Amino acid sequence: MNAVIEQLVLFLVSLVANALSAFAGGGAGLLQLPVLIFLGLTFSVALATHKIASVALGIGATLRHFREKHLQRRFALVMLAGGLPGVVLGASVILHVPDRIAEVSLGILTAGLGLYSIWRRDLGLHLETRHQDTRGYLLGTAVLALLGVLNGSLTSGTGLFVTLWLVRWFGLDYKLAVAHTLVLVGVFWNGTGALTLGLLGTIRWDWLPALLAGSLLGGYLGAHLAIIGGNRWVKRVFEAVTLAVGIKLVVG
Repeated sequence: MNAVIEQLVLFLVSLVANALSAFAGGGAGLLQLPVLIFLGLTFSVALATHKIASVALGIGATLRHFREKHLQRRFALVMLAGGLPGVVLGASVILHVPDRIAEVSLGILTAGLGLYSIWRRDLGLHLETRHQDTRGYLLGTAVLALLGVLNGSLTSGTGLFVTLWLVRWFGLDYKLAVAHTLVLVGVFWNGTGALTLGLLGTIRWDWLPALLAGSLLGGYLGAHLAIIGGNRWVKRVFEAVTLAVGIKLVVG
């Protein structure tokens, strides 16, 4: 493939994948990771390259969400304390284990998130704060640590789990949950995973400029659409993306 066309394909795929992810609260790997593999990278190299590019998604979304002052400090601290150790563990393990069984299992669970959200018609449409006591935060942090392991080891759809957990356990609405997922998972979790995978694995550096540009622009665009679209639209896109990611992971 011509180098210019290759870079254009990478940029467009990254732009679409990350705009959709920023709208729904996860799922950029649904398009981006398979394309990197299709273009000739091994799974581990594609994963490490994608992780670095996905940090730009978080940065792009952060630029938009900070203008709305959506982030709350206590949720940010909970997500960092729970997620970062799990991300390091997951990223360290994934390079040494087969991934197919884990991908199928994750796919079934991810599709289940979408079906659950469809079943609970009012879920995430309104802010209903709950479980914000010591016990609630401890359990919430423990689950986020497990989600961090998934985020570090498998890239498709793990942000969607975080989004739904923030909605279901802490009572955030979808817009607020997506904002926290994109900033904390997009920048800090993915940044930690990218650093770990970069130290332990291999990165396709010459593909990163196009991927980073697409991720940054897509992250900002998707976050903007989520903010102006309202909770009901974000909920519908979340459900569509979770079902699509789940099917993709199961089918392979």
